[in-house]
Amino acid sequence: MTVARVDLLIRQLDIAWSLFDYHVKDLDDAICLWEPEPGCWTVRPDGQGRWVADWEVPEPDPVPTLSIGWVTWHIGFWWTTTLGHCFGTGAPPREEITWPGTAAATIDWLGELNDGWRAGLLQLTDADLDSTERTAGLPWGQEQTLANTAGWLNIELTKNVAELGLLRLLHKAREQ
Repeated sequence: MTVARVDLLIRQLDIAWSLFDYHVKDLDDAICLWEPEPGCWTVRPDGQGRWVADWEVPEPDPVPTLSIGWVTWHIGFWWTTTLGHCFGTGAPPREEITWPGTAAATIDWLGELNDGWRAGLLQLTDADLDSTERTAGLPWGQEQTLANTAGWLNIELTKNVAELGLLRLLHKAREQ
């Protein structure tokens, strides 16, 4: 039995998303904003009440330790950007993609992005997956096929979910 490429991508996405659900169960604002060490990247309210993420261009090497708030913002940033370019009319610049301000609102935001991405994937044909037309506006992967971009998204989500899980474990260990 051959599994259609879209079905495979959806299965991978659903597995990564079930791990996300597992790691954000009982997530609260304090855990999102907990800083595992001084100087870590996190999200902070600016003078206008928007929650903005720490960021440097070029990125330092190594990247600083991250807060859960930052990791969830990062998921929202790349997903908003990828979804907007691949299934919409573009995306706002990074500086305009802000963290929602609470754990509950963040989980809802990311759930909406997951639902939108999933719905977009379900409409695709093999020809769509092989095309670079939808990825042309992305700030990364402009020459990648949509199949490669979708595969990257699943891997990036899985990586970020693993980071969330590790940060949750670290927070719990340091609480004791």
